[in-house]
Amino acid sequence: MDNMGLVLAIVGAALAALLSGLGSARGVGLVGEAAAGLLTEDLSKFTKVLILQILPGTQGLYGFITAIMVLVKTKLLSGSPAELTVSQGLMLLGACLPMAIVGYFSAIAQARVAASGVSVVAKKPEGQSKAMVLAAMVETYAVLALLISILMILNLNVG
Repeated sequence: MDNMGLVLAIVGAALAALLSGLGSARGVGLVGEAAAGLLTEDLSKFTKVLILQILPGTQGLYGFITAIMVLVKTKLLSGSPAELTVSQGLMLLGACLPMAIVGYFSAIAQARVAASGVSVVAKKPEGQSKAMVLAAMVETYAVLALLISILMILNLNVG
């Protein structure tokens, strides 16, 4: 297949968007369930728990950014895709894996911490910022994965 390098790059982009998006969807849903339980008792805490629910959604955004970077790098968005060797395609696929894998798992881990934060807000609303900090600590690893993926994509010589 003449386009195998490009196909591999597209698979990498798809995995980055798909896995991190799945993790975020699952994570946002998990925190949303916990938040809905609290809101049946006290609607005034909506804003406080909404912020916690948003946090695991960022990994999906990071995966989307990674995928777009691959599409730009391979010139797929310009309509004139670059001719990539299988080796170049594999390198782009590999560059997407940190964001794909870490994005999926960190979104779910962050959601668990954020869902526990909903419990904090239920009992002590003034503890919301502390609950956010705990959940944001998990984000560090998603950001590091994004940076590694970006650095690899930017520094690969393709096309």
